[in-house]
Amino acid sequence: MLDAENAAFSDDAQALQKFGVGQSVKRTEDPVLVQGQGRYIDDEALPGQVYAAMVRAREAHGVIRSIDLDAARAMPGVLAVFAQADLDAAGFGELKNKYVAKHRDGSAFAPPSRPIMARDRVRFAGEIIACVVAKTAFQAQDAAEAVTLDLDALPAVTTTAEAMAEGAPLLHEGAPGNVALDYHYGDAEKVAAAFASAHHVTRLDIRNSRIVISPIEPRGGLVSYEAKAKRFTLRLSSQGVKGLQATIAADMLNGAEIKSVRILTGNVGGSFGMKIFAYPEYACLMHAARTLKKPVKWTDRRSESFVSDFHGRDHDRTAELALDRNGRFLAVRLGGAGNMGAYNSPVGGLAATINAVKNIQSVYATPLIEVSTKLVFTNTSPIGPYRGAGRPEGNYYMERLIETAAREMGIDALALRRRNHIKPGKLPYAAASGMTYDSGDFPAMLEKALETADWKGFAKRKAESRKRGLLRGRGVGQFLEVSAPQSREFAGIRFEADGGVTILSGTLDFGMSHPTTFAQVVSQQLGIPFGKIRLLQGDSDEIDVGGGSGGSRSMQVAAQAYGEMSAKVIDKGRIAAAHLLEAGVSDIEFGDGRFIVAGTDRGVGIVELAARLRAGGAALPADAPKSLDTRHVSEGVPSSFPNGCHVAEVEIDPETGIATVARYTAVGDCGTVVNPMVVAGQVHGGVAQGIGQALCEHTVYDSEGQLLSGSFMDYCMPRADDVPMMDVAHLPTMATTNDMGVKGVGEAGCAGSLPAVMNALVDALSSHGVIHINMPATPERLFKAIRGEAAVFESA
Repeated sequence: MLDAENAAFSDDAQALQKFGVGQSVKRTEDPVLVQGQGRYIDDEALPGQVYAAMVRAREAHGVIRSIDLDAARAMPGVLAVFAQADLDAAGFGELKNKYVAKHRDGSAFAPPSRPIMARDRVRFAGEIIACVVAKTAFQAQDAAEAVTLDLDALPAVTTTAEAMAEGAPLLHEGAPGNVALDYHYGDAEKVAAAFASAHHVTRLDIRNSRIVISPIEPRGGLVSYEAKAKRFTLRLSSQGVKGLQATIAADMLNGAEIKSVRILTGNVGGSFGMKIFAYPEYACLMHAARTLKKPVKWTDRRSESFVSDFHGRDHDRTAELALDRNGRFLAVRLGGAGNMGAYNSPVGGLAATINAVKNIQSVYATPLIEVSTKLVFTNTSPIGPYRGAGRPEGNYYMERLIETAAREMGIDALALRRRNHIKPGKLPYAAASGMTYDSGDFPAMLEKALETADWKGFAKRKAESRKRGLLRGRGVGQFLEVSAPQSREFAGIRFEADGGVTILSGTLDFGMSHPTTFAQVVSQQLGIPFGKIRLLQGDSDEIDVGGGSGGSRSMQVAAQAYGEMSAKVIDKGRIAAAHLLEAGVSDIEFGDGRFIVAGTDRGVGIVELAARLRAGGAALPADAPKSLDTRHVSEGVPSSFPNGCHVAEVEIDPETGIATVARYTAVGDCGTVVNPMVVAGQVHGGVAQGIGQALCEHTVYDSEGQLLSGSFMDYCMPRADDVPMMDVAHLPTMATTNDMGVKGVGEAGCAGSLPAVMNALVDALSSHGVIHINMPATPERLFKAIRGEAAVFESA
């Protein structure tokens, strides 16, 4: 499936220009998308398709005595009804952990795998207990409501404290005390000594609140089965087709050959980490398609997605910072627990463990880090990655510690940051996290952010707010992220018969503008007119390998892979051009999209050369390339270190507790800026999600494990009027970890906004004696904080 239906190549003069890196080229995918012509998963249809509906547990915890499917089977239009026993008999496997880690004692992290449907026990409200397939979607849903479950109810636990309490119900036999992983990083003795010798220690209990991940497009799927080839084709909304193909073959199909599965993904209406992995529903569709010999379609309803999709965040932390007499950081220590939900998602523990280690140091010279985390099972929806997956959290903890330490020690918070910045002359810098920072100018980043935000003019704005009866505060969020680690990536190019050029990538676009930015990279490297380039990402048959998109990796790995691929294309082109132009290969030069004979005006354009090779216009020797088409697998690039500094100003109405973000500045270092407009858009989106988590998004379970905030009537999402106009600026330093100098940017908005907004809120409330407040800072909590009520410090 061509993503580049979004970017159909055009003969328009402007579209055929060579737009390279650094230009704010308009997104080529937008005209199609804004006209409603994109093709999302629910738009997919196949002849003879039937429809599935999932039956979900209403109770959060209990032992299954029986599931009555007979009434549903008798309903009009029903073709099949099945439960986990049927999948077991059909040979389907379970979803397994992908995160490699060790317990504190050195033993391997080996959490229980997750069955496709509840087998013997229900562990959260929303877990699948049966699947119904019928001729129409309405018939399937009606029949799903006829399935009955006989359950011996058990007590439910929804928080890590409840789950670890003595006598708490046990979710899994393999996790005593409901602890999936007892994780530890750092030298505990050295850290303890640093804290013992410290002049001052700051300690905070910090809640990183649970998020319901809510992309505009719910999940769905359309699955068909070719019996002769013994092959499934799954049309799914995803973040990468190759990774999903591998997981489904290995886990759901119990180690089947990878070619037995094909994944197709078209346009994706958002994901934020949630759609990167396989979900149980996909196995249900596969079983139904193979059994019924018909394509089977399923589209999630929003009310179901609230309880069935992975949620994000949900950590209860104790953060500590040790400082010497001069305010120099000696050590940072992070304890607490991460809520895993009822099952371990493939990398659900990543955010609270190794990503906390990698990101809590941020831009500060901190000699020692210790992170202790217990990953805990509860009767809630499983936790998965959400925009940043530990990166925003780590920076948030550090920035809140700095602000609190500055107040406690009587030091200006900006001065404390300046005192502890890693200076440019210290780069490359071996961080206590084990990472080596290669680039950045962290002191200059802070100064540029303050200047851009008009820090000195704040007093006047605060006075104006006071005249209107509002409390005004400002907050800084300086941050550094560690992007995804090194992994292989695919890049390919095809010169088509219609004169267009198709580029291929193992990443996947779900709003990040790959069709535009990748075309800019290839246009610059090969001189191909921008408007001729189309992107293909969403067909596993076309992609050799691919890590998908996540961890702010796409541009850095794709640019590297395209650069290496382009070098191969040029080498092949020199040989072919030498034969066609009757010159020696060493005499052929390449530039601006043309191969020329050095010192002459004889040459041929790369697109023309590809066409001539395709047509076989000249009799070429056997050793000459017959095509410029190229497929290349890059070994990938190491992590990069995007960083920045955000400044937020908030206003709080003390009569209502309503907070608004009145002013916002974001300065970032994402290395080479491929498309400034796209970068700004990514920052805007991340900031909006950070504001949502800080101010309004509140996931609430009751004591029985029922999700009380189960719809957009109960779960408050940030709206357009909650997000201010933003000043976005850049202070780039080139990454040395990849040839183009690119760093990630997709998650930077969250990393900067969480600390900036929360610091601003505390600053605004400081006149009322408030020194800390946890997310989400809802109007009720702010109202109580202003009145000195202790409820504001509750972690729920």
